[in-house]
Amino acid sequence: MYNDNQLLSHVFYQPIQIMKLEELFCAKKDQSAYPFIIVLYEGNALCTQQGRKLQLSSNSVMFVDDVDDFYLLKASGSIGVVIQYRAYGPKLVSLLQDTTLMEHCSYRLMDLVKEIEREAKITVESNPFRLQKLFGEMLEELYHHLRTHKQQEDLWIDRVLNYMNLHFNEDLTREQMAEKAQVSPEHFSRTFHKHTGYTYSEYLTLLRIRESQKKLLLGMPKLDDLAQVVGYREGTYLSRKFKEIVGVSPTVYYQKSKRLIVLNANHTACLLALGITPVLGVYSPFLENIKSVPSSQKLKGYEYDITSNYKEIAVACPDVIINYSGGKEKQSLLSLAPIFELPCRQLSWREQFELIANLVDRREVYNHWLQQYDDQVAQCNQLLDRQLGARGTAIVWEIGSQAAYCLNSSHGRGSHILYEDLGFSRPDEIVTHNIEKTGYLTVDIEEIVHFPADYIFVTALPTKDFGKECLLTVLHSEKWQSLAAVQKKQVYFINQYELFYGYDPLSTAAQLQKLMEVLTS
Repeated sequence: MYNDNQLLSHVFYQPIQIMKLEELFCAKKDQSAYPFIIVLYEGNALCTQQGRKLQLSSNSVMFVDDVDDFYLLKASGSIGVVIQYRAYGPKLVSLLQDTTLMEHCSYRLMDLVKEIEREAKITVESNPFRLQKLFGEMLEELYHHLRTHKQQEDLWIDRVLNYMNLHFNEDLTREQMAEKAQVSPEHFSRTFHKHTGYTYSEYLTLLRIRESQKKLLLGMPKLDDLAQVVGYREGTYLSRKFKEIVGVSPTVYYQKSKRLIVLNANHTACLLALGITPVLGVYSPFLENIKSVPSSQKLKGYEYDITSNYKEIAVACPDVIINYSGGKEKQSLLSLAPIFELPCRQLSWREQFELIANLVDRREVYNHWLQQYDDQVAQCNQLLDRQLGARGTAIVWEIGSQAAYCLNSSHGRGSHILYEDLGFSRPDEIVTHNIEKTGYLTVDIEEIVHFPADYIFVTALPTKDFGKECLLTVLHSEKWQSLAAVQKKQVYFINQYELFYGYDPLSTAAQLQKLMEVLTS
């Protein structure tokens, strides 16, 4: 006996009737109760599907699942065929991923459909399986076309969206964008709506209003000036569009207290350092230890995941979303709020902290916090001057189960404190590997012996047996034992990954304290 889980999960499609396209005009509803496929060889046809008008042209295919919502309006002079089919399987799904219309189909597909027509007319069943075989080949060809076409669509949709994100303040028309995509304006509109959920003009308006909101986060310019910046001629029109999308006027939006959502732990920490708890934020284990917040204010997962958090973000009704730039989630979140983006790895933690402080109007708190930190750094340097004198070189390693990672200032992990605050320098061996440009260096665990430094810091150790064995072999090797840092007992196994992962004011202050603890012990 087999249970359902042991059976194949594929859906099987069986053709049950084939008719000429014009026969749909006189077909009774009970005759067309089954889903069907329209294949148009030549000419044009006009129909409605779910209240939306669609035009079919030569070499196009349309899939109709909800037959009660379909009406053929015009097909005079057109040549085409309708194939009704029935689906069998443990879990029925729409044919070919809910696709409605496929254009510019291959001649091979058209030839297959014509062969299906001919086979259906043969009354002598010399090969009773041939029709089914041809229908299967047709579906396979359609599936191949869909995948290829979707890849091409994704490419030009991405190009168009990227261009619009950069040039939304210009006089961009749908026809111009269709020309850039090298598709017809009609096809452009259908595909654009399918991918974004907006018409072209709606999306362009959304981009302009979101940019207006971002400008209003940092000041209140004259509306006419703001309108010119985002692509409108005058402030009255901007104000009307702004209120349609945001729900309040630009002036009210500027004055109101903002509901903030943060999509990474570093920027959550920036807000906490400024005395602000976001409506929703990402909290690392380190942040959870220093700031207790209700679970309702935490986004699921240490590493941000748009899929599992989108509903919570939408319900929270954010006024602004803070994140690193270039995230894939930007497109789907644009409908909810403006996204205040900070370039990842291009700005230091101090620069990111400052931008966020300006955003939430906490400049004085930022200055006070930073002054306290810099005073602490000065005290640390005085102590190190007395105990160590000239600093020498330092290297920071994270050792995983498969490889070792050497970090530079732009990736934090304590290296920014050593190199920028405490006066240590980078060893020549990592400088020659261009680490100041790349930000990090990945090597096999056995290779860490080839990167000598006066001081060696290991902020994370492997958690799996393979990595542990590799590291133990290295630590017992003659090469490792001969390193100056090992002989002078200037190797520090800190192994606090969660503490050193953060690149933000709170993590930096805690990392400074830990580094001083091991350096002066």
